[in-house]
Amino acid sequence: MNLLEHIYYGNSAADWLTAMSVVILLTLILYFVKRLVLARLKALSRKTENRLDDFVVDILAGTRFLFLLVIAFYFGSQYLELPPKPTRLITNISIIVLLVQVALWGNRGIALWFSDYLKRHKDTDAASATTMSVLSFIARVVLWSVLLLMILDNLGFNITTLVASLGIGGIAVALALQNILGDIFASLSIAMDKPFVIGDFLIVDEILGTVEYIGLKTTRLRSLGGEQIVFSNNDLLKSRIRNYKRMFERRVVFGFGVIYQTTHAQLKQIPVMVRKIIEAQEKTRFDRAHFKEYGDSSLNFEVVYYVLSPDYNIYMDIQQAINLAIFEQFAKAGIDFAYPTRTLYVTSAGAVPAAAHGNN
Repeated sequence: MNLLEHIYYGNSAADWLTAMSVVILLTLILYFVKRLVLARLKALSRKTENRLDDFVVDILAGTRFLFLLVIAFYFGSQYLELPPKPTRLITNISIIVLLVQVALWGNRGIALWFSDYLKRHKDTDAASATTMSVLSFIARVVLWSVLLLMILDNLGFNITTLVASLGIGGIAVALALQNILGDIFASLSIAMDKPFVIGDFLIVDEILGTVEYIGLKTTRLRSLGGEQIVFSNNDLLKSRIRNYKRMFERRVVFGFGVIYQTTHAQLKQIPVMVRKIIEAQEKTRFDRAHFKEYGDSSLNFEVVYYVLSPDYNIYMDIQQAINLAIFEQFAKAGIDFAYPTRTLYVTSAGAVPAAAHGNN
């Protein structure tokens, strides 16, 4: 008997050799077709400004070699006469690998789309970028959940009963994981309501920093000192949050005092002088300047103006310029700033110093 006519597990050696040849040949063909298609698509994508073809190239580049091998193995097995059980096993494995590959393509597509969206909108529309980060995670969870259910259904499980039992068990899981679920729902609230977005500068109670990351469970701030501060989303929304990025202008109130020896004419001149100084600064809007009160050791003035920018450095530069200009103008006008003094009380026991409340 010819060697190729020997029977092994119900098939001749020639049949096994044919099946193996089909697997090897088809795997090589699929591999080189993949490379050829990707090369052609990359060449076309360089000639266009459309991002869609770039996405297609990147998604197809994620095709696994194992997927090609399993597909080739499935078609190679068609040249053999196998019992029902191995045939069903090969079919199930092929379908599962196909579903996993489709899910990998989908997952890669979601990741690429979100990455591209984030690059294009992070600086111009940080609120939408924050929302998309949460929605992209939800999309991935839905994608892999559907994949799992399809695999279980393909393996013969009754997914209707499974989903119903998961619903009952989900109540117990929800009670056990209520803190985690609270953070997840808080993240959805942050994504939809947008009390803050990535890049905003926040003050939460006594902690301040710039929003660096918004996740499903935590939000991370980068403090002015450089360290990263992590909040759980649920606790963060329960706190009093001051969002300075949403501040379109800054209201500034400051005061100073002059000595009691200042003349009436000089007192009337001070508000006018301060107003001119503030209005000379860029990005400011003058509100008021008043002789506010008679202090214990000074005549006190209060000034209010607005800085037309939320930037703290700009505010400090303007305030410094105003302070220097007031100092210079007061020196030219002969107006003296008040400062704390001390009074000497004389008693029968001798001289006793005490904190002063007037200029003596």
